[in-house]
Amino acid sequence: MVLGTTSGAGKSWLTTALCRYYSNQGLKVAPFKAQNMSNNARVVEGIDGAWGEIGSAQYFQALAARAVPGVRMNPLLLKPEADTHSQVVLLGQVNAELTALPWRGRSAVVWPQIAAALDELRAENDVVVIEGAGSPAETNLHASDIVNMRVARHAGARCLLVTDIDRGGAFAHLYGTWALLPEDERALIHGFVLNKFRGDASLLAPAPQHLQERTGVPTVATIPMQWHHGLPEEDGVFDDRSTTPGAVHTTVAVVAYPRISNLDEFQPLKNVPGLRLQWVRSPADVAGLRPSDWIVLPGSKATAADLAWLRAQGLDQSIAAHAGQGGTVLGVCGGLQMLGEALIDPEGIDGNGPGLGLLPLVTVFEPAKTVQRTSAAFGQLTGAWAPLSGVRAEGYEIHHGQTAQHPAMAAKGDVAREVMPGIAWQNPAGNVLGVYLHGLFEDAAVLHALFGAQAPTLDAVFDGLADGVARHFDPGVLDALIA
Repeated sequence: MVLGTTSGAGKSWLTTALCRYYSNQGLKVAPFKAQNMSNNARVVEGIDGAWGEIGSAQYFQALAARAVPGVRMNPLLLKPEADTHSQVVLLGQVNAELTALPWRGRSAVVWPQIAAALDELRAENDVVVIEGAGSPAETNLHASDIVNMRVARHAGARCLLVTDIDRGGAFAHLYGTWALLPEDERALIHGFVLNKFRGDASLLAPAPQHLQERTGVPTVATIPMQWHHGLPEEDGVFDDRSTTPGAVHTTVAVVAYPRISNLDEFQPLKNVPGLRLQWVRSPADVAGLRPSDWIVLPGSKATAADLAWLRAQGLDQSIAAHAGQGGTVLGVCGGLQMLGEALIDPEGIDGNGPGLGLLPLVTVFEPAKTVQRTSAAFGQLTGAWAPLSGVRAEGYEIHHGQTAQHPAMAAKGDVAREVMPGIAWQNPAGNVLGVYLHGLFEDAAVLHALFGAQAPTLDAVFDGLADGVARHFDPGVLDALIA
């Protein structure tokens, strides 16, 4: 099991690397995270043949393990819709009753399903690599814990505790986390991992030795900072230091509203030569864009609220101005819904409101949620999106709303071009495209059509991660963890 001293310490990254490392040893491997809080989700095999949702991190970990991703690998997914409210997804399906329960009240209800999912994976595999959440030493959450040490105790897991040394205070974080655990849980910690280290590792001495003297736990790995490992950040933003080398010919500006979802699908664009990704939070961020540059409205877990935020920043006018001068605009899922004329919410699912008016469409929110894998070909497109004409794209859909032509506008002849039935629409000028299909840029055919480029395969990324941990862990440690 991989635990962390904080969120962002590197748990997801290390879990993914270990999944591929053990798979490369010829073992049957599966990932597991009892509870994930993230608006980055993927569509996977569910129970009884139904599609379901899990966190993106566990989806990639399953691929790294060469396993078929399934809902048991992340039985509980919390998708934040506001600062104090999350949609609860249990074994891949939205659960309204659990969503209505208080945070601490859910633990007793969901633990049996979590334990069963973990037990089934353990029975079916040689190795299960478990990821914790946040820190295991949050004493206010310990009594209702279902994702950290309760899981570790249930599985008798051998645990690694990873910390982000680039933040500073790494040894205090490791010691403090260990010290706050009950004695029986401390005994499950088999090694400390220093992640994101920059500099001369010999300068760390004598701190690892002092830490081991106080805790009995060795520091088993010092992993260097890696800007180009190729794995999507689970909940982070793009880092300018990750920009591909070479002269920039196109900027892709992604609007970073508060409830942004599925941001990881843009990871492949970071590897396209000459492309620069940037986050947009104010009109100043888009002031220098040329018509050939893109503005992307990504997915959102709270479309109406994020659209209101966008207007409050004045970004609605900036986006309209960019589109008005022929600038390229893409809306994905919630972003597509924002591009239309109106959001209609008769069931109180998301919220009502006027759209940006860049596509003559209207979206009606419904209680039933569309969750499915999708493969479809684009029809004939024009303008900036013409290279996608006839291209078959593979991806996934996760949305409550259903979108259609605006009836009154259609009656007057103002109609969006439906370039993928029920999934994608384009404006007559050809510069604005809205799609429900997530994962476009993870499709090699789409990347090649738009940029003549090919991003590194995920298999190459996973093997690189596995090679890295093999180099940076002390000899024999990784094998001893599963002995």
